[in-house]
Amino acid sequence: MSKVTLCSDWLDVCSGCEMSLLDIDENIVELVKHVQLLSMPITDLKHPPESGCDIGILTGAVSNDHQEHVAREMRERAKVLIALGDCAVTGGICTMRNFFDVEKVLKRAYAQTESTEEGSAVPRSPEIAKLNPQVRAVDQIVHVDIHIPGCPPPAKAIWFAITELLAGRTPVLTDDLLTYD
Repeated sequence: MSKVTLCSDWLDVCSGCEMSLLDIDENIVELVKHVQLLSMPITDLKHPPESGCDIGILTGAVSNDHQEHVAREMRERAKVLIALGDCAVTGGICTMRNFFDVEKVLKRAYAQTESTEEGSAVPRSPEIAKLNPQVRAVDQIVHVDIHIPGCPPPAKAIWFAITELLAGRTPVLTDDLLTYD
C-alpha cells in the first residue's frame, strides 16, 4: 500500500505551528510509516509537486502577493487542505497590520526605525513580495477543508487530525484537544 503524501508551507508566521507539529514527538516515527513528506519548510523541497498531494497544511496568514500564490498553489495541489494555527484560521496577530496604511507600515519598518540609517528608503523591486492591503486568513483566499486553531495548536490536536485523515475520517476537533489559554 502506498503512503499518504503530505506537503506543508508557511505564510506570515512565527513558526510556532511548525514547532507544534514537531512536538508530536515519538509519533513522528509512527507518522513516517504511513506518510511521505513531500515538501515542507524544513526540507529542501519547498513546493508541492505538480502531481499533487493527499494532505496540504498551511500555517500563517496571507499578507502579501507571494503568500497568496503559495496558498492558491497548495489548494490546487492538495486533496485536503488544513489551515493550522490561529493565523491561518483567523488571520491571528498578523491582522494587527490591518489598522494601518501599507505605505506607512513599510516606511516605519524600512526608513523610520531608531536603528535605520538616515536617508534609508523602502526597498522597491519586482522580486520583493508586495504587501496586500489587508492581512487575511487562508480561507479568505482559498477553500479550507479543516481548521485547527491555536497559537500554537496543541500537538495532540495535530496528531488527532492527521490520524483521522489516515483512517479515512474527517477529523472533528473537540474541546479536550484544544487549548484556550
